[in-house]
Amino acid sequence: MDLRTSEPYWLLKSGLLNVYPSLQEDLKVDVAIMGGGITGALVAYYLSQAGLSVTVCDRRHIGMGSTCASTGLLQYEIDKPLFELTELVGEQHAARSYLLCLESIAKIGELTRKLKINAEFERKQSFYYASRKKDVPDQIEKEYKIRRQCGIEVELLGAEAIAKLFPFQAPAALLSDTGAQVDAYRLAQGLLQASLKNGARVFDQTEIVEIEHQSRGVLLRTEHGHTIKAKKLVIANGYEAHNYLPFNVIRLHSTYAWVSEPLSQKEIWYQNCLIWETATPYLYMRTTADRRVLVGGKDETFYSPGKRDKLLTRKTRELVEAFGRKFPDIPIRVDFAWAGTFAETEDGLPYIGSIKQLPHTYFALGFGGNGITFSQIAAEIIRDFAIGKKNADAKIFTFDRSK
Repeated sequence: MDLRTSEPYWLLKSGLLNVYPSLQEDLKVDVAIMGGGITGALVAYYLSQAGLSVTVCDRRHIGMGSTCASTGLLQYEIDKPLFELTELVGEQHAARSYLLCLESIAKIGELTRKLKINAEFERKQSFYYASRKKDVPDQIEKEYKIRRQCGIEVELLGAEAIAKLFPFQAPAALLSDTGAQVDAYRLAQGLLQASLKNGARVFDQTEIVEIEHQSRGVLLRTEHGHTIKAKKLVIANGYEAHNYLPFNVIRLHSTYAWVSEPLSQKEIWYQNCLIWETATPYLYMRTTADRRVLVGGKDETFYSPGKRDKLLTRKTRELVEAFGRKFPDIPIRVDFAWAGTFAETEDGLPYIGSIKQLPHTYFALGFGGNGITFSQIAAEIIRDFAIGKKNADAKIFTFDRSK
């Protein structure tokens, strides 16, 4: 599956950070993980930290699928506003989903600190503004009220307050202190290096071509004929995971982003906060540690790599123009631009857990704009499954979830 164009900023910036071998022997382990991106890396770390023998396999080089094309925004807000999610999954599960994402940001930050991963993790405020006047009562005010009811700290800003912070106008906005940004590619690499120290084994350029579900586990066969016998299998290969499901749970889309050349000023806009809006698809902006601007959005509701990539030049121009309307005095030159594939679910939540058709198999599928925080949640839930520990939050993300 073609997940991205050839020039994502994070990969070009960091290059090949670590070298992993391809699998050239037969293995027997507690858990095999398919997928060496940020999701597989988090799952591998938590499982290996729990004392399980773990093997990670990726058909590409490690982290070079969707992970290196991630824009690295860490938000507790998911693609469905909390008031909408409440209607879809119920008040309890909706609130808990938001709170889990909020907690995940802190946990990811702690992992980067504890493991000394240079992934440019930075705490940031999140500025969510109304794209249109009608979005104030329809979205912003509803969202403010329900978040406060759930105990989430958030500030409601009016047009005058916004005008004091930014050079553009918006009728209202929510300002949250709990956000962050990270280099997902470096984070995945750092987590896998920590997993290796815990005894895990990591293989890239190793494609699994056959999965045999047996009475006591799974048997994986690679394209070169080697096997991995595992008690449990975790499928953590993101948008490609739908190939292993007997039913469809996602819609594939195309998205676009660019990053500027470095700017001279340290504070590019107010607190260099994360910026996004109520419109669908939404425009989002962030800065980088080396003083660049990163802008993304202009999503299209199709999966076609050829069609997606042909639109890159036009979409980049549209994103540059959209940024210019917000920040006309910031001189911008695009340094890198890329397109990628992403998936969304009906309720905006990830799918974590097993299905009856595939025994001894767990899925860790963190779709949508919160893939990294969802992956943190998935890693802890699957760790608990694997060691026989009850996880009270697992029911929120099952494949058969309902109110």
